Amino acid sequence: MLVPTWKKNDRKAKTLIIVFSVIVFTAVSILGRYNLAGKTDLGFDVHLFALANAVINGLVTVLLLAGLLAVKQRKYTTHKRIMLTAMVLSVLFLASYICHHLFAGETVFGETDGIKGLSAAELAAAGSTRKVYLVILATHIPLAGLALPFILFAAYRALIGEYDKHKKIVRIIWPVWLYVAVTGVIVYWMIRPYYA
Repeated sequence: MLVPTWKKNDRKAKTLIIVFSVIVFTAVSILGRYNLAGKTDLGFDVHLFALANAVINGLVTVLLLAGLLAVKQRKYTTHKRIMLTAMVLSVLFLASYICHHLFAGETVFGETDGIKGLSAAELAAAGSTRKVYLVILATHIPLAGLALPFILFAAYRALIGEYDKHKKIVRIIWPVWLYVAVTGVIVYWMIRPYYA
């Protein structure tokens, strides 16, 4: 095992993790209601943020699998580096996610005519694929929000050397994080044709 790199301070860590998680959740919720689409010209297609999100989610997926492999092989330093990289990429994802929703606005699966609300023809054209998309999205979004504090607690436990507690959290949160990363790519792939 690795030598702990942080000193244990559960009270401070708990406070910081909860405050950070609440700030992120609040920022995403509030900024999701603001729409600067069409009001600000960034000089490039704002859906590049969505592409960046998908690429980041794909990289995080690969890193999560590589991190699992590294820890199974008892390569703890490699595992630590991989997982910290996945966390840094997740922070970049968050910034890009906020930018995309702020500058591109909301994209509705199946909407092709640019008129708010889906017509019968649009619903028919989207078919059952729309339902699949909505189910994936309905699991992806809440799990992404709920996973954040647990990911941070898992990292904290590892960094202070409480590996047994780290493992207990990770057994639950790692598959959730992997699911969120994979479905993030799927959500992008499915909604991309409807970007205006």
